[in-house]
Amino acid sequence: MSDQDLTVSVENLRKTFKGPDGGEVAAIDGISMSVRAGELTALVGPDGAGKTTLMRMMAGLLKPDAGSLSVLGIDVAADPQSVQDRISYMPQRFGLYEDLSVQENLDLYADLHGVPEGERKQRFTRMLEMTDMARFTERPAGKLSGGMKQKLGLACTLVRSPDLLLLDEPSVGVDPLSRRDLWTIVQQLIDDEKLSVIVSTAYMDEAERCAQVFVMNKGKLLAEGAPDELKKRARGLTFTATTPDGMPARELQARLIDAPDFIVDAVPKGGNVSFIRQQDADEARIGELLRDAESEPRDEELEDAFMMMLRQHEAQDGEAAAKPATDKAAPEPRRNEDKPVIVVRDLVRKFGDFTAVASTSFDVAQGEIFGLLGPNGAGKTTTFRMLCGLLPATSGHLEVAGLNLRNARAEARGRIGYVSQKFALYGNLSVRENMEFFGGAYGLRGKALRKRVSASIEQFNLDPAAQSGILPAGYKQRLAMATGLLHEPDILFLDEPTSGIDPLARRAFWRTITSLAMSGVTIIITTHFMEEAEYCDRIAIQDAGEMLALGTPREVRKQAGDAGTDMNSAFIAIVEQGRAARDNKAKDKERAA
Repeated sequence: MSDQDLTVSVENLRKTFKGPDGGEVAAIDGISMSVRAGELTALVGPDGAGKTTLMRMMAGLLKPDAGSLSVLGIDVAADPQSVQDRISYMPQRFGLYEDLSVQENLDLYADLHGVPEGERKQRFTRMLEMTDMARFTERPAGKLSGGMKQKLGLACTLVRSPDLLLLDEPSVGVDPLSRRDLWTIVQQLIDDEKLSVIVSTAYMDEAERCAQVFVMNKGKLLAEGAPDELKKRARGLTFTATTPDGMPARELQARLIDAPDFIVDAVPKGGNVSFIRQQDADEARIGELLRDAESEPRDEELEDAFMMMLRQHEAQDGEAAAKPATDKAAPEPRRNEDKPVIVVRDLVRKFGDFTAVASTSFDVAQGEIFGLLGPNGAGKTTTFRMLCGLLPATSGHLEVAGLNLRNARAEARGRIGYVSQKFALYGNLSVRENMEFFGGAYGLRGKALRKRVSASIEQFNLDPAAQSGILPAGYKQRLAMATGLLHEPDILFLDEPTSGIDPLARRAFWRTITSLAMSGVTIIITTHFMEEAEYCDRIAIQDAGEMLALGTPREVRKQAGDAGTDMNSAFIAIVEQGRAARDNKAKDKERAA
């Protein structure tokens, strides 16, 4: 393959950083790879795989310690500016100026990139049309939803026409509708402009769109190839287990995933459990694990191959991957169905003339996992904050752990744990120091505090001396969970806790949640990973402050009709149906006026 056919060429590339113990940690460890021009290419791997470090080196923002790196035929280490003049790079946290309008952000980035005045109008018009943001040019960026901010970030990245676009996890923290829109834009750029795009992603369905996929872990390249080629690694090992009536799919999933000698991976899907068996697994032992559940073969997916490669690499390194914070012996389910622990009646929250939550009602039972879903800007975070006692309701009745939040908010907060979407602990403190500080804030003292901290550190497999701020995302999430559970709350609120973490860490996280629910802890969770809705007993879907769906995952898929083949498509169908009904109602009102 000639140099003209390649966008990126890498030979024995290495990049190290100083570790917390003063030693060196290899973020990129001897990688060699070639990325073809004019295609969509994916970098996939768990937290700490080296994806962001590799992208930053491609963008000329980091200098390699060893090896060679050529981008668009240019030696990046020797001439980073020439590379930066021809590429566009959108990092995970793209720097929008929230006080500036959409148009002012576009103007600013055009100035920074030196886009000639004569080219701007045409470029802006195209970007605004592609992102469907022409109506919002005067709106401050800070007033946009998460999905709209991501689209504006992409538009600002593309105010000039690059030869290579680098996207570092562009869809983290955005809902399925916004993800779909984002990928429509990217695909249009590839089709219309023959643009070369390299994307890092935690979503395997996004990686499936790519012509070329590179699988990374701990700075090493595990595999590369087209998605269909990589899938073949799991051929003949993938099955679906039909969950017996009355059993939550997550309980069968927990039983399977707790047997790593026989099962590579297991995940709830469509009310059943998709699993991968080990190559040499004993048939009789598989039957014992399944018990009353029947299984049948299914087509392998890219995520199956991805999970197999990660598990194998972790085993070769002699390490267990992101252990679930739970004992193998799961407790018997403990649930009180008689009296709900959360009661919501006609809940309303207004900000001035804007209604963020409109007359919402539901109950949550003890030990239930309840999912609160919706597009960015749907009102779910506002509902969530009211349930936690962080935001007063405008009207309606709200009861948590038997306490009315209108007059006992502080007391109720002592009965709940909370894990925020963004890491909210002190980055300059160690793991133990953070836990001791927040344990004290929860009212724990002396021997009781020390005992709970030690037990949580062991349960969540944390290094007590590690500096919190430099932990990988998956470990930060585990530390936040451990801290939120120190005072052994009755109810645990989780606000998009798995945003930005990989499938390996998500499996361990949900194994912990399953165990907590079985012990009687009530879980309220918001998430943009629709596969995670399958772990919930019931889910609610909100949009524009209104409740569109409420029921078990199976009931919600049924409500979506033919479109509800899986939770992702069901979510999109229900939200689009709700928006169409709202638009029709508004038109009828206009005609009547």
